[in-house]
Amino acid sequence: MLNPDLRGLLKNNLSRYSLVIAAARVARDIVDEQEKKDRTPSDEKPLSTAINLLLKSEKSISEPEEIRDL
Repeated sequence: MLNPDLRGLLKNNLSRYSLVIAAARVARDIVDEQEKKDRTPSDEKPLSTAINLLLKSEKSISEPEEIRDL
């Protein structure tokens, strides 16, 4: 089970909600890309791959300003 340290991802007052939404969107993009290219899925789950990409800063998290103050 993936259990990363989220403090690095949640810097700059990012909410956990934004992190979950970003990870889900990246995971969906990964699945869609695999389906489009007719590739077999890798051994790693798409959500684990998405979180790793976010941890490595290869993908970014965008948070709307209206939820930053909540």
